[in-house]
Amino acid sequence: MAVNIAEIQKLRKMTGAGLADCKKALADADGDINKAIEIIREKGQAIAAKRSDRDASNGCVLVKYDNGFAAIIALKCETDFVANNADHIKLTQAILDAAVAKKAKTLDEVKALILADGHSVEDAVIARSGITGEKMELDGYLTLEGENIYTYNHQNTNLLCTLVQTNKPAPVEGHAITMQVAAMNPVALDEASVPQSIKDEELRVAIEKTREEQAAKGKTPSDEMLQKIAQGRMGKFFKESCLLNQEFIQDSKLSVTEYLHAADKELTVVAFKRFTLRAE
Repeated sequence: MAVNIAEIQKLRKMTGAGLADCKKALADADGDINKAIEIIREKGQAIAAKRSDRDASNGCVLVKYDNGFAAIIALKCETDFVANNADHIKLTQAILDAAVAKKAKTLDEVKALILADGHSVEDAVIARSGITGEKMELDGYLTLEGENIYTYNHQNTNLLCTLVQTNKPAPVEGHAITMQVAAMNPVALDEASVPQSIKDEELRVAIEKTREEQAAKGKTPSDEMLQKIAQGRMGKFFKESCLLNQEFIQDSKLSVTEYLHAADKELTVVAFKRFTLRAE
């Protein structure tokens, strides 16, 4: 049956689907708007299933803090063309807004949330996949809860976001450390926070590298020498990889801790989160 432009535009506003897809769905549904919505949704499910083995390495990463709860989330897709589309960014923001408002703790909780249009987040992502023809999936859901949390979307490119929480209000210093986390990608807050498995692996590599270097010089180091040199390497690892030990990017003469203490002797970072879609 023939459908008019007003009906097509109404369906497009409700679903975000293209004009051609809306026109076809309405025609197939004999003008029934609810059936047309279902047709578009089913198309999304079919495309999502068909492309389930594809690599969704692009996407949109956003961050938000409100009412004592902060979160980062990524809506991944296959191409940067789709990732940079206004509707893709809008959907990512809507999902993040819902997650922060409900203080969702896990990605499964996020997927079950109901958006303003009455559909679940999971269904909305599937529907968007049908519109774009690309695989889509949510990823990188990280949260912090409490006061004194600062957010950063690196260069507003929606590719790398960070969260930093301090032990007392410090908007200037907190923002500076969000950029530190983005640039320097620390593995832990301090030496005590580094997982033992990482410490063990770094020490093993340090010992092996030291042994190889000494052998290249024709030397056979004692176990005591190996341990001493390896521990020096571990010290360097902790300095480069632990946030509070790192050189402050805005002044390499200071560590992050020294920078914070210059503002307030009691000021420190208590937690941070970082997520990116970039290959690092």
